[in-house]
Parts: sequence; structure tokens; C-alpha cells
Amino acid sequence: MASHHPTPAGSPLDLSKWAKVPALLMGVGGAGALLGAFTNHVQFGYSWLLAYMFFLSLCMGGLFLVLVHHLFDASWSVPIRRINEHLACLAPVMAALWIPIGLLAPKLYRWMTSDHATDHALHAKYPLFTMPAFYGVSIACFVLWTFVAFRLRGLSLEQDRTGDARCTEKMRVTACAGIFIFGFSLTLAVILWMKALAHEWFSTMYGVYYFAGSTWLTLATVYVITVILKRRGDLKDVMQEKQFYFLGSLFFAFTVFYAYVTFSQYFIIWNANMPEETFWYKLREKGTWFQLSLVIIFGKFFLPFLALLRIDAKLNLAVMLPLAAWAWVMHFCDMSFNIMPVLHQDGFVLHWQDVACWAFFAGALAHFWIKSYRQHPPFPQRDPRMAEGLGIYVEPVSAKKLAGQGAK
Repeated sequence: MASHHPTPAGSPLDLSKWAKVPALLMGVGGAGALLGAFTNHVQFGYSWLLAYMFFLSLCMGGLFLVLVHHLFDASWSVPIRRINEHLACLAPVMAALWIPIGLLAPKLYRWMTSDHATDHALHAKYPLFTMPAFYGVSIACFVLWTFVAFRLRGLSLEQDRTGDARCTEKMRVTACAGIFIFGFSLTLAVILWMKALAHEWFSTMYGVYYFAGSTWLTLATVYVITVILKRRGDLKDVMQEKQFYFLGSLFFAFTVFYAYVTFSQYFIIWNANMPEETFWYKLREKGTWFQLSLVIIFGKFFLPFLALLRIDAKLNLAVMLPLAAWAWVMHFCDMSFNIMPVLHQDGFVLHWQDVACWAFFAGALAHFWIKSYRQHPPFPQRDPRMAEGLGIYVEPVSAKKLAGQGAK
């Protein structure tokens, strides 16, 4: 079992030589993106949107994992909660990074230059598909995500200072309202920013589809981050084998859930056989988009599903770390499959601007996440569920007092 343990013995991990990587990614990626914006602003707009939707998955996945942690009153996930809180609190950064999409929206979304009077699909989606609604809903999403994320992390940090159990109750109440806010706002955002690239298309499962893929990617990412932080020594006292096992199990569960939602969306549209729905898939059967769809089917479902079937695979770093890296590749392919056929209708193209924008986002978000991580304790310090999560029995204070009174 020792060879399967997720934290092999060894000296603490030294990451000092990687400290400049976020800045390097921001510099090189930002320069490439800036060059692309002046030389081919249409390609830049789609490349920026591709990178944006990829990394929004991590922000929203982190927020969802914090919400379900409180809703289910989970104890095992207390040690990793701070990691997810920092991911969720990237919402203001994502709001700032959305500005180029807002500025280039008329170039990206064809419906913005169409007439509601002559376009039936656009008329049917009135008033959501109007300029005021597009910008108003987008701003509202960022305000709501920022409020919920910072409210939950604020209460978590307050509990670090005071140890007040009422903070847990307040976080639970916030999560109750937050899960509805999360569901509605994320669905609207995905419809307006990604599905609206083909405004004639109808799919009631698109929001769930994006959510499933986002949480899948976030679980793989959090697994790697926790391995690194434990090797660094930050989480060595609170991360046990079961935390890694449950993370791996959730990753496995969302592999199945994503496949279920994706197949259901395709099956319903195939079964109904309505032109205003099937055209979206027909466009993605052209050229190499069809081959990419097969790569996504096998790479985003069959490979991780088969790799994670064994119980001990979820604790085996030789399986989990390559699988997490593979998840990033597959999610990038998935986002490209959703966004890029509008621009490159003849097949999949990995444009240099895609790489530049992706690198800039990776560097910028890593910079802000690390900044938040350094400013706060690495895990909740005085959460009343921590002892239960670690399998430690803490004698009730009242019992100690009673024992002391009895001795007197």
C-alpha cells in the first residue's frame, strides 16, 4: 500500500525555482495576446473567450465545492476548503478579464447584429438576447459570485480568529441561498457567453453540461494542489489518505455524470431530429471536428472511467497526476469543440493566439490565487468539524469541568 500512498515520503517540496512561472506566463502570454488583438482581433476574441471559459470552470468549480461542503455539513473536506475558497474568490479577477469579451461582443455574437423582427430564433429569446440584458446579466453574475464567494471566505477567516461555531451556521445559511444563485447565474452566463455563439440553437441541458465539466476539471486540479501543498509541508498535519480517496472518488463520479449529461443532450436532440437543434452537431461533424469529438468521448469518459475503476487507483500518484494533466487537455478540447467551430468551420485549429491567451490566463489566475493563499492560513484553523474530519476524538469541555468538579 505504501507505493499507492498519495504522499510519498521525502524531503519537503521546494517550489522556489518555480516562483517566477506565473509572471513569465503573464508576460509572454500577455504580449502574444496583445499582438493578436492588433493583428487579428476576431481570432483574438475567440481565443480569449476560449481561455476565459476554460478558467471560469476552475473559479465556478471551486465555488460549487465550497457550497456543497457546507450544504452537506461535510467534515472530510474541511482541510481542503481554503483551497476552494481561494478559487471561488477569483471571481473579481474573472470579471476584469471579461472586459475584452464585452468590448468585442458584437464581433463574437452574430445575434447582436440581427433584427428581432426578422429572426424568429432571436425573437423567441427576447428579452434575454438583447444588448441591455447581455451586459446587465453579465454584471449581475459577477456581483453575485463575488458576494457569495467573499461572504463564505470571510466567515471562514472570522472563525479562524474567533473559533465561533455560529460562523459555521452562517456559512450554511449562505450556502443554502448560494446554491440557487450559483445554479441560475451560471446557467445564464453559459447561455449568454458560449451557447449564444449559435443563438438559433436550443438546449435545456447546456448549463448542467458546462457545470459537470467544470467541477470535473476542478476536482482534478484540487487533487494536484493538495498533493503539492502536503509535500511542501503546509497540509502535512491535516491531509490524510481518505481526503485523497474522496477527491478521487468525486472525480470518478463527475466523470460518469459529465458523460451522462453529454450523452443525454445529444440523444434528446438526435431523437427529436429538429433542424433548429441538429445543426449545432452537424457543424461539428465537418472536417477534423468529428475526430476531435471522438477524442473527447474516449478521452473525457472512457479513459478516466477505466483508469479510476480500481479503488486503489484513486490513491496512486502514478495514475492520478497524469490523469489530472489529461483532464486539462480534454477540457481545453471540449471548450474548443464548443466555441471554435463558429470561426473554423472546416476543422480543429490550434492557433498561436489560443496558446497565448491561455498562458496569460494561467499566469494571472495563478498569481492571484497564490497571493490569496499566502495572505491566509492554508486550512481552516478552528472549524468545529476538523477533529471529526481527521478522526480525532476531542473530549467535550463540559466533561472536563465535570471531572474537575468531581476531583474537588
